Amino acid sequence: MTGKILIVDDELNIRELLKFNLENSGYKVIEAEDGQTAINMAKSQKPELIVLDLMLPGMDGLEVCRLVKNSRETAAIPIIMLTAKNEEIDKVIGLELGADDYLTKPFSPRELLARIKAVLRRSNKETAVGGELVVGKLKLNFNRYEAYLGATKLELTPKEYEMLKLFATNTGKVFTREQLLEKVWGYEYYGDTRTVDVHVRHLRVKLALENDVAEAVETVRGVGYRFKDLSE
Repeated sequence: MTGKILIVDDELNIRELLKFNLENSGYKVIEAEDGQTAINMAKSQKPELIVLDLMLPGMDGLEVCRLVKNSRETAAIPIIMLTAKNEEIDKVIGLELGADDYLTKPFSPRELLARIKAVLRRSNKETAVGGELVVGKLKLNFNRYEAYLGATKLELTPKEYEMLKLFATNTGKVFTREQLLEKVWGYEYYGDTRTVDVHVRHLRVKLALENDVAEAVETVRGVGYRFKDLSE
């Protein structure tokens, strides 16, 4: 058995489809059709991941996400949001509330399975302050604040290093510009977010030393940036 997944969706046919595909892939599946039940099950069942529909009766998915991520008991549980809406703002809000990824309906079960595997792989990855992290040809030494592409040391500014470290320890996760400002700069930033774009552009130039890593920092239109999993 690979792990326990909580599916939260008020549509029975969606839950049955996802359950069938997830169980065939070795996951144990538990279900909730409304927000409050989902929160209760998250606390009592401790799933390894939650697949959460945005449009729920009563308490919507954004509120469920906020409550799950604000609770010490459940904050570490990764969340993948499902949404039928086209508005980017819903995805942005969900990510800012702590969701790890999102899929827009309609989607293929195969794509969801791939996202689940990627999110679980990230959540299980060591992110210790000490030691090293190797992602493809990229190597980070946390003790010495150094980054290498193969044998070549990257000449990074402190902010570029912190951004690269955040990306590399969360491969595949989408970060909004506001999240990057908060996590890398260390404070809430209410002004121009173009400083993130500038740092990403400079980081991309330095990563272009290796073809396999050159396009690792991907733009997610209307949302922000994510770092491609170089081990795939």
